[in-house]
Amino acid sequence: MKRYSVATVHGDGIGPEVCAAAIEVVSAALDGRRAIDFIDYPAGAELYRRTGVAVPAETFEGCRRADAILHGAAGLPEVTYPDGTEAGLDFTLNLRTELQLYANVRPIRLYDGVVSPLARARAGGIDYVIVRENSEGLYAARGAGSLLRDEVAVDTLVQTRKGIERVSRMAFEIARRRNGAPADGVRRVTLCDKANVLRSYAFFRRVFTEVAAEYPDIEFEYALVDAMTVYLINRPDHYDVIVTENMFGDILSDLGAATVGGMGMAPSAELGAEHGFFQAAHGSAPDIAGRGVANPYGTILAAASMLDWLGERHQDRELVAAARRMEGAVARTLAGGRTLTRDIGGTASTAEAVRAVCGSLVDA
Repeated sequence: MKRYSVATVHGDGIGPEVCAAAIEVVSAALDGRRAIDFIDYPAGAELYRRTGVAVPAETFEGCRRADAILHGAAGLPEVTYPDGTEAGLDFTLNLRTELQLYANVRPIRLYDGVVSPLARARAGGIDYVIVRENSEGLYAARGAGSLLRDEVAVDTLVQTRKGIERVSRMAFEIARRRNGAPADGVRRVTLCDKANVLRSYAFFRRVFTEVAAEYPDIEFEYALVDAMTVYLINRPDHYDVIVTENMFGDILSDLGAATVGGMGMAPSAELGAEHGFFQAAHGSAPDIAGRGVANPYGTILAAASMLDWLGERHQDRELVAAARRMEGAVARTLAGGRTLTRDIGGTASTAEAVRAVCGSLVDA
């Protein structure tokens, strides 16, 4: 039996709580069918505050060697570098570059039992995936921008043909595995850009269109980012897979999460050719850390995505089946508003949510 190593970085704030919750559910879902070794590594803002180092070299190397990486949350608003940027974010941002995690895959799904702030939204009516280019765009300028005489600040947006091609192909491949948009069942990839204003986005659109020609079975379209903020509110059921630049993807995925219960319901998978990094899309929420009320569902779903990715990569059907068990258990736990944490309108603690998910696990 193959053993898998998962580099586990618990991080800051509620990170250790939700990470431990996900590990407990993974262990219950596997039930001895496969062996996963969770190996802890330090990183984050609290570590920087204590030691002056946010990400030790051994943590990067441990992540590089591991079969997958599971993360809790990073960053504390008050712990910053001299330039004002948050110290704890270096772990995730640098890992994206070091391990070429070029695609940030963020599912947006409204579960039965979770009330959306959109009055007409119903379970199943919001079910799309945002594929965010993860290593280029505006965020590629982190640490490389310039501040001139304390008067002018400049950050550069970077798009490359290679980067656009690979993230576009990822989006089309994901669309091929899905059942299409809720409204019409059409497998569709929507490019979100600002091609009418900036050459970098016009270039993204041109290269995306070239890739789209390789997928005649998948419909494709374009949407400008300002219009997309309206569309995701007014007609979210139209969307199946959305692909976009790094910063736009960061913003739109938070908007999408708000429509399905908030950041606690938002899993994230950051994928490259060789490595996978999995976490919830939310931050460290230091205001509720240690109180036992954090929503673990996003991290549990991220861990399910990790098992699915590992299973497909290693042709291990037991891992894929365990991922399905976890996803089904989350859906059953939430159904009818049975076990909701405080952020989604309930009273359940983190521990109660984990017990409920573990108790709802059945064979896929």
